[in-house]
Amino acid sequence: MAEQAGVNSLETGLRVARALAESAQPLALKDLAALAGMPAAKAHRYLVSLIRSGLAEQDAESGRYRLGPLALEFGLGALRSLDVLRLGGEAVARLRSEIDETVMLSVWGNKGPVVVRWEESSRPVATNVRAGWVMPLANSATGRLFAAFLPESATAPLVEAGLARLPKLRERFPALLDEIRRQGVSRIESELQQGVGGIAAPVFGFGGGIAAALTAVGIEGVIDTGRESATTKAVERAAQALSVRLGFAGSTLKK
Repeated sequence: MAEQAGVNSLETGLRVARALAESAQPLALKDLAALAGMPAAKAHRYLVSLIRSGLAEQDAESGRYRLGPLALEFGLGALRSLDVLRLGGEAVARLRSEIDETVMLSVWGNKGPVVVRWEESSRPVATNVRAGWVMPLANSATGRLFAAFLPESATAPLVEAGLARLPKLRERFPALLDEIRRQGVSRIESELQQGVGGIAAPVFGFGGGIAAALTAVGIEGVIDTGRESATTKAVERAAQALSVRLGFAGSTLKK
């Protein structure tokens, strides 16, 4: 396909705006020009237009330049348009195609993690979990993931209810959550019931908190839930990529 013609002056102006966006602090004209790769006089001409439009502003005291209020509106508008269900649904479909395991997306509800998207593999899993199901916090990879990354005040009653039914798990449950935080992934060889294994990775949102869980479930002994398995790594990559699309730029992401 032939490359479409654009507006060169607009593209040049956006280079100046991008340089402002990439800087953690207001910039002097010479530093901004260097980042944008153009002479200072040229950068200043574009700055005049960016300031008039609200995309940039100049600090009255220091004379340095930074992004303006319109840039903030653009950023917030882009974040509002990002839909965790829509983007998460796309991620679920891609991951399911990559690993051929059943994949689900869950978000936090008032009764716990709710499955909002479910894509079944070519090897159906013998479980009644489907979209709309609320995952238990104590004995599911998804539930433990939320218990590990959400504030304890949000999860304590549900965790207690789960542990009341599984008293043998109570003593070691805090250590399990600590391990999930260290590893950045939740893995259970027997998910909810015998014969089903699960791997869950956190999806973080713009504010840095957990926004969803991406989970692969499969037949125990077929799905490899090992920490360094190809399936675990694929789930992690998919969750990380979705986090980035949702605006997360923190250090929680693992390489």
